[in-house]
Amino acid sequence: MSLLSVRNLGVGFRAGSAIVPAARNVCFDLFEGQTLAIVGESGSGKSASALSLLRLLPADAAIIDPGSSVEFNGQRLDTMPVEQLQSLRGNDIGMIFQEPMISLNPLQSVRRQVGEPIRIHQGLKGQALEAAIIEMLKLVQLGDAPRLMKAYPFELSGGQRQRVMIAMALANRPKLLIADEPTTALDATIQAEIIQLLKDLQNKLGMAILFITHDLPLVRAIADHVLVMERGEVVEQGIAQQILTTPKHAYTRKLLAAELKDERTTRTNLSSKPTMAVANLDVKYPIRKGIFKRVVDHVHAVRDVSFELHAGETIGVLGESGSGKSTLGQAILGLVEVHSGSITYEERQLVGLERTGWRALRRDLQIVFQDPYGSLSPRMSVAEIVSEGLGLHLPGLSSDAMSSRVREALEQVQLPAAVADRYPHELSGGQRQRVSIARTLILQPKVLILDEPTSALDLSIQAGLLQLLKTLQHELGLSYLFISHDLRVIRTMSHRVLVMQQGQVVEAGETSQVFRQPRHEYTAKLLAASFALGDELL
Repeated sequence: MSLLSVRNLGVGFRAGSAIVPAARNVCFDLFEGQTLAIVGESGSGKSASALSLLRLLPADAAIIDPGSSVEFNGQRLDTMPVEQLQSLRGNDIGMIFQEPMISLNPLQSVRRQVGEPIRIHQGLKGQALEAAIIEMLKLVQLGDAPRLMKAYPFELSGGQRQRVMIAMALANRPKLLIADEPTTALDATIQAEIIQLLKDLQNKLGMAILFITHDLPLVRAIADHVLVMERGEVVEQGIAQQILTTPKHAYTRKLLAAELKDERTTRTNLSSKPTMAVANLDVKYPIRKGIFKRVVDHVHAVRDVSFELHAGETIGVLGESGSGKSTLGQAILGLVEVHSGSITYEERQLVGLERTGWRALRRDLQIVFQDPYGSLSPRMSVAEIVSEGLGLHLPGLSSDAMSSRVREALEQVQLPAAVADRYPHELSGGQRQRVSIARTLILQPKVLILDEPTSALDLSIQAGLLQLLKTLQHELGLSYLFISHDLRVIRTMSHRVLVMQQGQVVEAGETSQVFRQPRHEYTAKLLAASFALGDELL
């Protein structure tokens, strides 16, 4: 008998007087100790299906088809009274959400958040509750639990926050764990640790896992069975190994084809003079304490970094969160203060450059940020966002000429002209990132700093965006500094790679050489983590 049995599940959302279907006729079984992965792109209905099992979708917006049947451990969840269902949530059924920084309460300590489900469902108080919290933090391998209990989410790393979420979900030893994109945007090493942790806890507790993801390497690493969804429907399901090696449906084959492969990116014919040269760059952040906020120490974010970037070349900057890679990109653009060293662009020194001098260079040096939704103004149309830079740098340009330039920029990033009248919330994640790129291209830059531009995008959208960047580089001769923690992306895009750890470049060289024969133990650790996740990097 299956632990979880779902039959004919249908989910829709109200849009005015209409109902937009999110999932249709979803059927599957999940057994004790088994892991079932639900795979699909954004909008495929996988998260809506998972959230509807515990009726966590907003009641005023979501509609569950009356013909649906969701049975857990012999009980009907879809018809169960809310009070009874609440006794199962966080008790027999745990859930890990995608973004721990949003899901965790920023105003509550780790002690309070991990302790809440224990207190509610087990009734523990005082020292007994304290001991149970410490036990859970140790179970998810968080060191120094007594100290960590006092911390707040903003004081933790991404991996620590996700482990706190797992501790909350497993606090009452659930029979079923629903994990909705639990490792999205985490570093490869932390991803591997979280996946291994879930597998170890599954073996220890005997629980079933419903794993929601768009990342196929993760499916290889954790799943026994796979269910593939497209546009709200199940198009294929079965044993994971069979589906990943011999997929029957065209959509599954498309997802597998979208996985980034090693295309043997080679260096172009480099000019004798680099477009940009960075030498012995240091960036420090002051640590201030006391009433008067005196500087008591510094955080050394970037230490003695040197490299050259040529026209038409891509240098990948690889490292985990906190390695200094994003700070390096911001320092090059004058967005953070440089402590020492030099940055030369076309023989012009950027360190210490006055604001007026930077203004003239902003057209040549542009950046694409990780989160397009956060970096695009929700109050501006796409046309206004893309043309904003032109208004600053070419104030005398006529409205007709500006509209023409906007159309050309959108065409370059393969977006239809009709997108110009839309707003960011009306676009998909991939479309928003293309708008971000169009906003930079309209100024005809020479160097683009790309800071995690594909993080959290579906693999097929990610592959399309990376191919677009390659095409633009070939056509326009752009130079890229490509910052990422994703080894697959770095391998696909970069001619050369810098590996950063704790602010320092610990390894540098041709991408193929670094990936095949890493000289530094940290690089080898990153590669090993990707292998643990099912990546085929070599």
